[in-house]
Amino acid sequence: MSERAPRVPRAAVRALYSRDYRLWAAAALGSNLGTWMQRTAQDWLVLTRLTAHSALALGLVTALQFAPQALLLPLTGPAADRSDRRRLLVVTQRLMGVLALALAALVLTGAVRLWQVYGFALLLGLVTAFDAPARGAFVSDLVPPSDLPNAVALNALSFNMGRLCGPALTGILIGSLGTGLMFLINAASFGMVLRALQALRHVPVRKPARPAGGALTEVLGFVARRPDLSGALWMFGLMGAVGVNLPILVSTMAVRVFHAGAVSYGLIASLMAAGAVGGALFAAVRAPRFWVLSAASAMCALATTAAALAPGLGVFAVALLILGFALQVFVTSANSLLQLSVEPAMRGRLLALLIAVALGGAPLAAPLFGWVADGLGPRAALAGIAALAAVAWSIGWRAARAGIAARNLVFAEAGEDRMPSDGVASPAWAPED
Repeated sequence: MSERAPRVPRAAVRALYSRDYRLWAAAALGSNLGTWMQRTAQDWLVLTRLTAHSALALGLVTALQFAPQALLLPLTGPAADRSDRRRLLVVTQRLMGVLALALAALVLTGAVRLWQVYGFALLLGLVTAFDAPARGAFVSDLVPPSDLPNAVALNALSFNMGRLCGPALTGILIGSLGTGLMFLINAASFGMVLRALQALRHVPVRKPARPAGGALTEVLGFVARRPDLSGALWMFGLMGAVGVNLPILVSTMAVRVFHAGAVSYGLIASLMAAGAVGGALFAAVRAPRFWVLSAASAMCALATTAAALAPGLGVFAVALLILGFALQVFVTSANSLLQLSVEPAMRGRLLALLIAVALGGAPLAAPLFGWVADGLGPRAALAGIAALAAVAWSIGWRAARAGIAARNLVFAEAGEDRMPSDGVASPAWAPED
């Protein structure tokens, strides 16, 4: 036993043995910190300065920021697969830095208005629509296929470390320095990513393969032929709605129910991230399986129900920790599982589809849940979120049962009885041996 004990830490960080990935991960950590500092400051700005604690306004900001990622799917997926991803990321990172800098100028000069925040949210959404799938697929250019699930999990860990530290740090700084500085910090963080992109050594240069016509139908047809992937996408859509709306409702609960100040607000916003860090570590050392998605969605439903019924801040905090853990396990496992289910040339389009599915309901769901929170209270809106997670669990449970029944047939058609050696995953619902 003593000889095998050190293997777990190495397995949890094996993607970091790649120099290029280490550089990328370090820069991404700084960028994630800046992103969450800006997002927390922006939510605080809308809730406390530009409106009278309006969850609807916060929902509209979210809708505008995420809508382009669904609407531009026919363009963003092919761009991630059929362009030089490094060059594309240089462009998108520069544009996002400029947007953060311009918004910082408006906030620092006192000229910011709610409609301007709406406009910047839409512009950021347009740029992010191209950045997100390219950034997600770019990881597969930095590590071998066998290390891809670990790299995806470490990316999630980096994202959630920023999500953990960013809001808490923002809550401390807002009281003395104001919200404008947070936007400046985020603008500077994009410089770290640009320097890392220049320093990478072994990134393959991607050349356009063929015209983009039919690119979306190709990946949709592939998914349609795989019942396990179709089920995972349905679950991803529902859990995406959960993930998009939770920050709105957690912020509203903090301000309106628990009457949190800036520091407490930042700490509450970090609680889900604390649980998500554990979720990312858990996913980093486990093979992605369909039963994990189902169990994580069930845990999300239970934790969200507990948060909605929480009589005090202590119970609410514990519920958020569990919720962050479960939601991150689901997202990371689903991301790894789906990427490994397709060939590398299709991963950018699949990631764009994932993003569109997860965020496609945001233009309607975010304002809707914000309206419910304003009218019936944030507890009622959280109960609705719990119902979405419960439906996702139901889909996963049914898909897992159907998948197990069809397992022998699928393996017979594929001519295989185990995961192929090239790293492409076996059917997502296949139980572990």
